[in-house]
Amino acid sequence: MQSPILLSSPLYNGNEALYISKVLTTPYIAAGGDFLSEFEYALDGHVQPMKAVGLNSGTSAIHLGLMLLGVEAGDYVICQSFTFCASANPIVYLGAIPVFVDSEPTTWNMCPEALEEALSELDKKGKLPKAIVVVDLFGMPAMYDEILALGTKYQVPILEDAAESMGSSYKNRPCGTLGKVGVFSFNGNKIITTGGGGALIADDSNLLERARKLASQARENVHYFEHLEIGYNFRLGNVQAAVGLAQLEDISGKIAGRRKVYESYKTILGEFPGVTFLEEPDDVFANRWLTTIRIDAHKSGFDKEMLRLSLNDNNIESRFVWKPLHLQKSFSGCMYFGGEVAEIIFEQGLCLPSSPQLKMEDQQRVVSVILEQGINKKKYV
Repeated sequence: MQSPILLSSPLYNGNEALYISKVLTTPYIAAGGDFLSEFEYALDGHVQPMKAVGLNSGTSAIHLGLMLLGVEAGDYVICQSFTFCASANPIVYLGAIPVFVDSEPTTWNMCPEALEEALSELDKKGKLPKAIVVVDLFGMPAMYDEILALGTKYQVPILEDAAESMGSSYKNRPCGTLGKVGVFSFNGNKIITTGGGGALIADDSNLLERARKLASQARENVHYFEHLEIGYNFRLGNVQAAVGLAQLEDISGKIAGRRKVYESYKTILGEFPGVTFLEEPDDVFANRWLTTIRIDAHKSGFDKEMLRLSLNDNNIESRFVWKPLHLQKSFSGCMYFGGEVAEIIFEQGLCLPSSPQLKMEDQQRVVSVILEQGINKKKYV
């Protein structure tokens, strides 16, 4: 069998081993330590004028971010439906009520028209949401001019879920900095990884200090263990921060590698009938975390499941795009505004192997399977 081609492998090509070895010469392998401070300082340079707090996951960062925006039990929070469940689960953790909105076809992210419909309807009922969670899927920034204008009009703050979009930018503003608070993920398959981790981004020093306190079990600043409120164990460990610091030193190279993979796919498959790509709008820079395609079965002669199975037969990993949350049993009964854009993208969408170190011969292996579908399209019927 041919060697496996994975969807999104981490790339360790820097000082990861050196920095880990340095951590292991100190007693500070858990939360706290020099590498955590250095990693946060390095992150600050990528989110100016905001600053970052290192946390143990992107989900934890969303959880804290919503708390910092004042979300409490019984509040409404708007979230785009076409995203991973971690974008919305923290809403439920807090006892709040998710309200889902559709995507638009240009960026696949939150549809401003559906958002305005949701805000208008909730406003009429006297139930304006406490926050709006906007997600930059697959490294592609959302339509922030329109979305931020709506947030201002209705005086509802934006939480930017930039878990997949570190290094991307919208009109020269770094993703993660476009809302009142922002979130990164450093999971094993992301642009940079700490093995598991995340960050909360804000420009308000009081919010950042509040986040650090809540993430550290809400311990008071005294010499004994004093807790006046409930906190969480959300801080990032020093070993993970050491890995993250090394990863961050070459983030531009990692992004360049993924963008090169995207461009190669686009060059070879750009004219293939029924296969389309997620394009960059003007004034947007996408990190191309994952190269995603839409397959129109009527034009291509095959659908996403046929292609996934064929790739799998060749030991190549691919993955469906996110199933919209308003279609998930775990969120049944939640309000939804919009049409069927997210559903259609889910029906057609597939993520292709996108690791920055993907060799050209491996990428050609992927492409050859796709090109073959036009000939062998009845194999899996």
